[in-house]
Amino acid sequence: MPGSDILKEVSSKTEEHEFFTPVPDGYEKGKAKYIITFGTVISGLGKGIFSSSLAKLLQSKGFKIQPIKLEGYLNVDSGTLNPFRHGEVFVLDDGLECDMDLGTYERYLDLDLSKSNFMTAGRLFTHILSKERKGSYLGRDVQFVPHVTGEIKRMLRKLAMGSDIVVVEIGGTVGDIENQYYIEAMRELAYEEGKENVCFCCLTYVLEPTSLGEQKSKAAQQGIRTLLSMGVQPDIVVCRSEKPVTEKVREKLSLFSNVPMSNVVSMHNCDSIYEIPLMIRDADIDKVVMRLFGLKTKSPAREKRELAQWEDFIRQVRSPKGKVVVGITGKYTWLRDAYASIIKALEHSAAKLRLEVELRWIETSELEGNPKLLKEELEQVCGIIVPGGFGRRGVEGKINCIEFARKNNIPYLGLCLGFQMAVIEFARNACGIQGATSEEFDPSAKHQVISLLPEQKKLEGLGGTMRLGGRDILVKKGSRAHAIYGKTMIHERFRHRYEVDPAYIKRLVSKGMRFSGKAPKYRIMQILELPNHPFFIGTQFHPEFTSRPLRPHPLFTGFLNACSKRKDL
Repeated sequence: MPGSDILKEVSSKTEEHEFFTPVPDGYEKGKAKYIITFGTVISGLGKGIFSSSLAKLLQSKGFKIQPIKLEGYLNVDSGTLNPFRHGEVFVLDDGLECDMDLGTYERYLDLDLSKSNFMTAGRLFTHILSKERKGSYLGRDVQFVPHVTGEIKRMLRKLAMGSDIVVVEIGGTVGDIENQYYIEAMRELAYEEGKENVCFCCLTYVLEPTSLGEQKSKAAQQGIRTLLSMGVQPDIVVCRSEKPVTEKVREKLSLFSNVPMSNVVSMHNCDSIYEIPLMIRDADIDKVVMRLFGLKTKSPAREKRELAQWEDFIRQVRSPKGKVVVGITGKYTWLRDAYASIIKALEHSAAKLRLEVELRWIETSELEGNPKLLKEELEQVCGIIVPGGFGRRGVEGKINCIEFARKNNIPYLGLCLGFQMAVIEFARNACGIQGATSEEFDPSAKHQVISLLPEQKKLEGLGGTMRLGGRDILVKKGSRAHAIYGKTMIHERFRHRYEVDPAYIKRLVSKGMRFSGKAPKYRIMQILELPNHPFFIGTQFHPEFTSRPLRPHPLFTGFLNACSKRKDL
């Protein structure tokens, strides 16, 4: 097999520095397998959903899976990306701000991932150039091949140690200039590992212009040929389309891509993305991968049990017994990807409660100074969520929504910024603190009930003052939060900068606000609630990041349960 001894040869020729060898110490060739997913024609085809679904099927067979997303943009992480351009920023437990696809992997595989599961070009090059400045290359000229591609391969192999299958998703499309070195690294990986250990999957898009009334495969053919021209032969071609891909189109793609027709499959639109694993299973793609790798199912009993649980979940999604209308009051309401994890968390809890959730998107900047519109919008909802965000645009509209929810007994869930806005609204309208606001919105305001803590003000640099990743939270016994969680110590993920100013806590509590969750060793408030309200909870953390299809987050379940009990709707 060409390349069967290449790892030994590469290792024997390397000099004594870390970066020139793409093989970590202790790595065993052939012990782990690799599935690489590329996209063609257009981005946003659902590479993450496909990869997660295939990984889910393989995981149910008893294999240990490690996913990774490779992004071509030069940002070091996703933390400064505008939601309009890239959807929500997902935060891992170790604090890495990353692509929303990592959330898909965590939800489907029920895994807590880390910074090892995400890479951007900016982070990759920063790492390489840092080594170059330290002299790690011993005077060599640093090049894309072998140094950049070698580092990519080393990173994947390090991730593979201790796992059975590494699922690699390359962001964007094969035609993007920033993906060329990633694709070259994947070609080299297959050559060095042996083709029996690497499976290439190509997602493409089959057009169906309304003016023609038939599916056209030419764009898909050209996209696949671009990949072929770079030395990568797909093993599986997945066709995204509005409707099931016809046999004629599959035949054409099979012929022009050198892929057996049985391995050219349709991944057309369906009612729920949770049906994709079953669609892939019905197309036998998991069996194709197993056959290519020469693997056998490790645990048939586990596979049967886990797929049955997934099918039960889908049945719950399909057969609701009631309906609630939830208003999401934000400033990115026309971009659903900005709130992807919240939408998924609501879906998970709705399935458990057998509810249909209708989302009503409320643009808060339009509500400011318009009480009539505010009342019209909010009287039609069963509950209100104020999500996270940064900046002052639309915040007064959010505060108006929170006041309406508090005074009219509408279930309320405030997330991150929604927690802070609830404190400001209560300070103004229940405590009589005129002009109460956040330091973020008005650094010169007299009453900054939300502000940076003294130790944060000593830090410099964008992101330096951010509280990121998983933190423990002490929950007060007897509180609603304690009843929801059922324990006094919980662990949640944070992504925020400002806190409740400790100087105002006593006054807020005296008027009826309860802080039922705090940092174990610090006077940092992390959960608030109003005891005499049907459901009014704010969290400084993001519970949506840890919700799973088969393990919905209890806060979202509690919120939707309260929404379903509103008697005036």
